[in-house]
Amino acid sequence: MKRVLFICISGILLVLLGGCDLYSRGELQAVGMLFDSPMEEQAWGKKGYKGLMAIQKRENVDVYYKENIYTENDVALAVNEFVENGVNLIFGHSNSFGKYFKEIASDYPDVHFVYFNGNIHSDNLTSLKFNGEAMGFFGGMVASKMTETNQLGIIGAYEWQPEIEGFYEGAKYQNPAVDIYIKILNTWVNKDFAIDIYKKMLANDIDVFYPTGDSFSNEIIERAKKNDVHTIGYVDDQLKLGKKTVLTSTVQHVDRLYEIAAERFDKGNLDGGVLTFDFGDGVISLGDFSPLVPESFQQEIKESIQEYIETGKLPNAR
Repeated sequence: MKRVLFICISGILLVLLGGCDLYSRGELQAVGMLFDSPMEEQAWGKKGYKGLMAIQKRENVDVYYKENIYTENDVALAVNEFVENGVNLIFGHSNSFGKYFKEIASDYPDVHFVYFNGNIHSDNLTSLKFNGEAMGFFGGMVASKMTETNQLGIIGAYEWQPEIEGFYEGAKYQNPAVDIYIKILNTWVNKDFAIDIYKKMLANDIDVFYPTGDSFSNEIIERAKKNDVHTIGYVDDQLKLGKKTVLTSTVQHVDRLYEIAAERFDKGNLDGGVLTFDFGDGVISLGDFSPLVPESFQQEIKESIQEYIETGKLPNAR
């Protein structure tokens, strides 16, 4: 297990005064995070780690993490080790942790468990969700505006991803004449399968792609760059991969959401249940725009997002 903590510069004097507690601490004592793959492999993992470091700095607590935890036994052993080190808030950085946390949450009533994108919950088990439908909607509007063939392609990881439906609705709202092809991998990690789908879609004259999987979106963008077609980025702001390829990105600020969850827990305000977060919470945004996207349309999208924040209604519901 990897542990990260601050060391008091004043050493022995502060130890005698009670260690590094520079203020009156609330509910939060220490934080653990579980990754189901190597943390550095994908933007999603890197953002999780960034959020953990932000919690450490903001709350002045010890933090721990473990990588490649993907079986029920792995989770049970890791949680027990965390708890032995005083951890009372545990994040599972994937929707896969929901079912495992459900099995053990009642055994640790003083620990709160948090994971992503699921419907499993209990008194001390919380699922955090992004309102992916909204970010997908505005990404779909951009794709539909910029297509020259009226052919769009979604390469999705899972059918349940709300950003897929949102992209479809936004694209149709912007341009009812577009055709939208959707292919689901049923995995986050099969990059070769995603590439095969991309090639088939490219042969069918699709010129804007939305790859909704962090493990394969970079590869699709690189191929789109070579083929002179376009993409909508995913999870991270991917404009840096190609300003003439990535039209914009649907960005999930998971690091900030972890900070929000830890702050709520520290104040005793983190409820068990399913909590959904959106543009107005500062945890979802569109990335920067390609210079190919007309500035007037960029402004239109920004205004539509602001109106959505104020009303809670997407453009097709106003």
